[in-house]
Amino acid sequence: MSNFEIFYDYIQKLSGEILSEHDKFVIETQMKPRKFRKKQYFLQEGDVCKYTGFIVKGSAKTFSVDEEGNENILKLSLENWWLTDFESFYQLTPSRYNIEAMEDLEVLQTTNAQVEEFLKHIPAFSTMMEVIKQNNAIANQKRMQTVIRYTAEERYADFVNNYPHFLQRFPQNVIASYLGLSPETLSRLRKKLNSK
Repeated sequence: MSNFEIFYDYIQKLSGEILSEHDKFVIETQMKPRKFRKKQYFLQEGDVCKYTGFIVKGSAKTFSVDEEGNENILKLSLENWWLTDFESFYQLTPSRYNIEAMEDLEVLQTTNAQVEEFLKHIPAFSTMMEVIKQNNAIANQKRMQTVIRYTAEERYADFVNNYPHFLQRFPQNVIASYLGLSPETLSRLRKKLNSK
């Protein structure tokens, strides 16, 4: 399956609509396949996020760095996820985040102007974006709730339940940062959970 076929499959599954051959032609002429090596940046803090990228292969993390040099991870992304800083992408303001490849990455990349064209002229793409917005709103609400209300143990258990495949793809220190835990705390919780 080509990178574009993977993307078309994703759009059609999420939207429940079929892409026409013309829709596919428009997408293929506007989206550019890009490769990023492990540790290479898709976006760096301070730059305007000019692109969004659909991950065909690989993984990435979205994070900021505090005054002490600690990474605060906002998002972990795998295949069939999007890379972008939505605030910077839509408002064309400098980003507060970095997006870094955790493995070699293959993405289909496009600009804000091209996304606007897809939304106007490709019904399945427009429906897909509505579904993504809803899913993101729900995910962000759940994430806030886990941070505010859950204990460290409950946060880790929730993560394992919802994203078990992440445990094989991301290092323990990255998962710890995403959950707002120290690597030592995460290690202790993993042992406790595994002994049950």
